[in-house]
Order: sequence, then C-alpha cells, then structure tokens
Amino acid sequence: QVQVEDSGGGSVQAGGSLTLSCAARGITGGQQSLMWYRQAPGKDRELVATISLSWGDTEYADFVKGRFTISRANGNNPVTVHLEMNNLKEEDTAVYYCFLKRGGLGWWGRGTQVTVSS
Repeated sequence: QVQVEDSGGGSVQAGGSLTLSCAARGITGGQQSLMWYRQAPGKDRELVATISLSWGDTEYADFVKGRFTISRANGNNPVTVHLEMNNLKEEDTAVYYCFLKRGGLGWWGRGTQVTVSS
C-alpha cells in the first residue's frame, strides 16, 4: 500500500526560508515522479516542482525558479523528497501538497500550510 506524507510547513516572514518534506512508502518498481503542488485560497492547485525518482531530473514552475530546490534524500523506504524554499514571498502562501505519480496512478499527501507574512 502506497502512503504519501508531507510535512514541514509553517509561518515565516518574507525573505525567509522553509524546507518541506515528503515521505513516500510502499513504492514498487516502475518509473515514478514526485511533485509538489500548491493551492492558495480561492485559486486552482498549481504545479510547483517535479523530480523523477528514476532519473533525478527536476523541473520548476517559472514563479519559483531560482528560489526553490527539489531534491531526493538517500534511502528507499521511505523515499524522501525535500522542497527547499528560499526568498519566500507573500504570494507563496498556500497549502503545499506532495503527489506521487506512477504511470496512470497517483497518490496525494494531506498538505502542509505555508504562510508568508510581510
């Protein structure tokens, strides 16, 4: 059974940093990617960053390039992925969700709140 758990949110002032973590358990073979999404109040959920668990390739949304870094920690059970967020802005305030994708299947974390104040 696959389980995805995200954590690490909190409240920071603009310009500050936070690191989110996603722990994925029960992963079996096949090409998999792990993504971070976010959803601000009244807005659609949007993709923030992606990492291929098979190849390590990363991709970022334009609005976080140069500020956020997605990376995979050592270990396979659980697989842990971090999202390091620097120079945070008020507009980064949102609930951040981890999403594990394997083929046509996907699993969401419950989300972790990030609040950035001026």
